[in-house]
Parts: sequence; C-alpha cells; structure tokens
Amino acid sequence: MQPREAMRLAETRGLDLVEIVPTSNPPVCKLVDYGKYMYEVGKKEKAKTKGQSSAQLKEIRFHPNTDEHDFEFKSRHAKEFLEQGHKVKGTVQFKGREITYAAHGEELLNKFVEFLAEVGKVEQKPKLEGRSMAVIIAPDKTKKKSGEPKQKETKEE
Repeated sequence: MQPREAMRLAETRGLDLVEIVPTSNPPVCKLVDYGKYMYEVGKKEKAKTKGQSSAQLKEIRFHPNTDEHDFEFKSRHAKEFLEQGHKVKGTVQFKGREITYAAHGEELLNKFVEFLAEVGKVEQKPKLEGRSMAVIIAPDKTKKKSGEPKQKETKEE
C-alpha cells in the first residue's frame, strides 16, 4: 500500500500509522493507537528486565578507632550483603591527624577480610586513596553460604 493511502486510512479510522520494522524492504507499518502501542512496548521491556538482578557495590565505613562491637555489627551486615550477591567495599576513613596511623586502618581491613573469608574473596587488596583506605570483597560462589539452614538432629526417645 502506498504511504499516502495508509495515512488517509489511518485518519479515517482515528488511528496512527506506526512503522514496526524500518529495516525491511519495504518497511512494515501498522495502523494502531500510538499511545497504546508505546504502552505495550514498555510493558514488554519491563518484563524482560524483571527477572534480571544486578549486583550492587555496598560500602561499609570504619574509622581507625572503631570499637569491637561496632566492627562486628557492621561486618555482619557486610556478610549479609555478600550472601545476597552484592560486592562489599570496606573503607577506613581517616580524619585530621589519624592518617599517621594508616597501619591501624590496614589491620582493621585485614580483620574485616578474615571475618568475611567464608562468604567472599578479596577483589582488590587494601589500598590507601587520599584520606581513606579501601578493600573490595566479592561474593564467592564456590564457598557454602552460612545463611543456609542447618539440618537439625532429632532424638527419638
């Protein structure tokens, strides 16, 4: 059908002429309500991306003088993130003259890596970047997750 005829037909029916496959010869067009067509296309795109999940980089911040309880609390959160499949960035922030104690920060990050060793592996070793030192830990798929339920032993009397 000629483009002019198609446009006239679309106007008489109160629809739009939409090019569906522009690369074919001749191009494929359809008479549809454009708003409805775009809604359907968007719906299909959402359905495609719905099943996909993207891993995020979660950051856990410490200071060189972080208390033991705070360290354990934050490390447990990092462990949960790794079990969910996210990467974790452990950062030690140095304020003022604390930068002279970079060794404390490195010790803290090494302790953090040891705590998460059963669920993650080091992707980037501790590195000093300006006033912070950071380590990146990625989830390790080969190691068993600690979040899996353990089987209970039952005793019969």
